[in-house]
Amino acid sequence: MAQARQAGLDVVAITDHDTTGGHAEAAQALPTGLTLVPGAELSCTSEGISLHLLAYLFDPAQPELVTALAALRESRRDRAERMVASLAAAGTGVTWEQVRALAAGTVGRPHVAQALVDSGLVDTVADAFTPEWIGTGGRHWAGKLELEVVDAVALVARAGGVTVFAHPGASSRGRTVPDSLYAELATVGLAGLEVDHPDHDDATRRRLRGLAADLGLLATGSSDFHGRTTSVGLGANTTDEAAYGQLVDRATGAAVLT
Repeated sequence: MAQARQAGLDVVAITDHDTTGGHAEAAQALPTGLTLVPGAELSCTSEGISLHLLAYLFDPAQPELVTALAALRESRRDRAERMVASLAAAGTGVTWEQVRALAAGTVGRPHVAQALVDSGLVDTVADAFTPEWIGTGGRHWAGKLELEVVDAVALVARAGGVTVFAHPGASSRGRTVPDSLYAELATVGLAGLEVDHPDHDDATRRRLRGLAADLGLLATGSSDFHGRTTSVGLGANTTDEAAYGQLVDRATGAAVLT
């Protein structure tokens, strides 16, 4: 939170993967002048394509959502254990204890990637997300539970939250969904597309911004900051104030924190 304020931000969202576990600590550390938007990034799928859905300002105690998030976290942990077991069997020296120590909360694939870096097996986290290591479908990759994205949008809506499709044009991460899915999701409550993202070049941003306008969706932005596992700094991309205001106005599950 202090870093966000030092970066010049006046609003920041916490959207950890499949968990709200960091919200209370972030709220306690909130400096004067910074507003916190609580949320989560949900692991989803559509037609066999993995994707992420940003959920903001939902009721974190809504029973259906609590159950779904718990199942996703358990699956993420199980997946990480299976990847570590594969790496250990290959003689890399990476251990579950090493990976678990890197995670303050839910263990995920980024922690396995960081363990590969720390062990000198790859130079960067990005190098770990390749077919040779733990990239999708790679030698030491393992799958995990994912929500059907249409169901996830509806689930968050029932919890009073709003949803934004995360980094929709990030083709470097794997297969991307067809534009027809965004249109379908718009009819069931999707609020926006994350247009301004480090994985989107200028042409992709222009295309997504036009698509969002055509579908009546908001265009948002994010640095997708992951601490020391990424070179992208806080505030590298931001959301327009008007779009932010509309997201907040649509939410009924929780309020921003100041």
